[in-house]
Amino acid sequence: MPHTGPEILTQTPPRGQAELIVDGDHLRRVVIDGMLKAEVSLEIMTADFKAMLVPHPGSLGGSGRRNAPSIVHHLVRLAQKGVEVRLLHAGVPSGPALRELKKLLPKLKGQGGSLVIRRCPRLHTKAVIVDACAMYLGSANLTGAGLGAKSAKRRNFEMGIWTHASPLIDSVLQSFNTLWEGQHCQDCQRKDFCPVPLEEPRL
Repeated sequence: MPHTGPEILTQTPPRGQAELIVDGDHLRRVVIDGMLKAEVSLEIMTADFKAMLVPHPGSLGGSGRRNAPSIVHHLVRLAQKGVEVRLLHAGVPSGPALRELKKLLPKLKGQGGSLVIRRCPRLHTKAVIVDACAMYLGSANLTGAGLGAKSAKRRNFEMGIWTHASPLIDSVLQSFNTLWEGQHCQDCQRKDFCPVPLEEPRL
């Protein structure tokens, strides 16, 4: 399906087809209308993980970005609502992301929420799977520059697809679970970068 401008945001691609997401479309389509509306589960694969700011939908084009809550805040909120959030990334989370995790993760204890973050330095895939039935697969990392939360003159040029195609989603989810469960760790030859298999952030 060709990219046709802003109206693409309100369209749902026919089952089995994919919607093209380009540049600034990522913020609304992948984050606001995708990740933040998860009800059961949310799987994220990203090379970089930063505390990107997520402005309120009504202030996407305005000056509300600086005071907007970060994606960390939103992920914790989803977990508090019972969504199982799993985030697999490659590097070290940014300083602001680590500070927010240290502050907010204790609030999940005793609430039944689940937000688990693991690291695999070989990961370069960028994908978001919402409730195992919708998926973004593309080039954008979980950063403001990648997912469009920065201004038009500062964000990256990114491209990906949004799809409800079950076979494709199932295949990506299977790959995610293989990595998440550490099935490649035993024979991995990058252990010098990852002395603790699938280590979680040190808060």
